[in-house]
Amino acid sequence: MIIETHCHLDYLKAKPLDEILLEAKENGIEKIITIAVDPDNLDSVLELSQKYEEVYFTQGIHPHDAKDATDETYKIIESRVHEKKLVAIGEIGLDYHYDNSPRNIQREVFKKHLEIAIKYDLPVVIHSRDADEDMIEILNEYAPNLKRKGVIHSFTSGVELANMALKLGFYLGFNGIITFKKAENVRQIVELCPINRILVETDAPFLSPVPFRGKENSPKNLPYIIEQISRIKNIEIKQVQGITCENAKKLFKL
Repeated sequence: MIIETHCHLDYLKAKPLDEILLEAKENGIEKIITIAVDPDNLDSVLELSQKYEEVYFTQGIHPHDAKDATDETYKIIESRVHEKKLVAIGEIGLDYHYDNSPRNIQREVFKKHLEIAIKYDLPVVIHSRDADEDMIEILNEYAPNLKRKGVIHSFTSGVELANMALKLGFYLGFNGIITFKKAENVRQIVELCPINRILVETDAPFLSPVPFRGKENSPKNLPYIIEQISRIKNIEIKQVQGITCENAKKLFKL
């Protein structure tokens, strides 16, 4: 079994979703987590989980859209924490690369989500880009009270954040970036990260792995991520598949 721990099914446009999910299943992907990112898709990811047996969902506001978070947004998220197929609060965090939302608002919204996760004993799905210093500071403050921790997805940050996150009990998520020619820094993080702390993801429709760069990504491409991790860590493919599957089950209670 392979578990897709991070994608955006409601963003996929290349094929009908039924066909995309069938292709994923044919490639060994048996469970898929589709991720919320803004107030406009909190409903759509929930509805997808209700429509498809293999689909699970999260609730949260991406740092790009932090400026759009309101008290009503948090009420909606909290109203769904007991939904059977809700697995985490996310995608939340900090993105200082694009600064689509002011940084002070990003930090405020991130902390609010962490408080919700702590209150309801849920893990978090974190986005972090070019914000290592503030991410380290905030996680050091909140993680001790976050029982189930979570994952820093699409990990592209530095060694200091990686080591601190692992020490705190977080997982690191890796996707097609680890197949990119210029991503040696990310492959080095894969190398240092214990296999029992790695999650696999596609972040579809984004970040298609080699040899599909430039095309819409899909959960069916997860085997390429697993194969690359196998090469980097010199661990058999079946072992990588089995351990990362167990990691996902453990974190998200799948």
